[in-house]
Amino acid sequence: MSQSVDRALTLLAALGDGPLSLDQASARLGVHKSTALRLLRDLEEHGFARREPDLRYRLGGRLLSLAHRALEEIDVREVAAPHLAALSSRCGYTVQLAVLHDGEVLYVDEVAGHWAERPPRIGRRAPVTGTAVGRVLLAGLPQDDAREEELPPELAAVRRRGWAAESAEHREPVTCVAAPVAGSDGRAVAACALSAPASRVAPAELARMVPELLCTAEAISLAYGGSPTPRWCENRCGAKPAAHASRTSGRASGARRR
Repeated sequence: MSQSVDRALTLLAALGDGPLSLDQASARLGVHKSTALRLLRDLEEHGFARREPDLRYRLGGRLLSLAHRALEEIDVREVAAPHLAALSSRCGYTVQLAVLHDGEVLYVDEVAGHWAERPPRIGRRAPVTGTAVGRVLLAGLPQDDAREEELPPELAAVRRRGWAAESAEHREPVTCVAAPVAGSDGRAVAACALSAPASRVAPAELARMVPELLCTAEAISLAYGGSPTPRWCENRCGAKPAAHASRTSGRASGARRR
């Protein structure tokens, strides 16, 4: 990679953390202010940065449009697949991915666990009520669609806690815990769930896997274009996400180590 490209990408990443003055950009890159100014002007010319009245620079609108275009081409099922398989391998339980579609839960992927006693749910639908994945998806709707003060107490609690549990999932003899997969705008684009036969696995035993589930949901979210969620990190290990680390690989490798 050329030095100029490397500096421009480093500067874009820095702008992603907040606005920068010329002095701050120069210090972040470790270059003279004239070099930083040239890079900032190049980014501004192409719409990747904009200069504010206070003379600080922010991310430009073209970067946002490119990001949305890229996200539209990403299939959350494809992104999630390796993370679902890794989680199932670590814990031995069935791992599922579900989305909200036409007011129902639609299961779009599943990796069977050791105690699978039924066919895969891929393509099957379930009501949003009475399922952990349904409550996670409802609680994760945008604020305009489901303001916390307007949510039923149960959904408001799910939103605050970041996961949901069900001991009789959709009238089936299974126990389940689910967590949201967030997109770039913070809304829940899918739900990742762990389930097992209630006759073999007690709800409390499955609940002990919640930190692993949250870690996996975060890894999928980051791979899909979401942002780090301190709550998830605190639930897992109490650590704060590194500002400039490779987020997806970092979370995924962290999950494999645990």
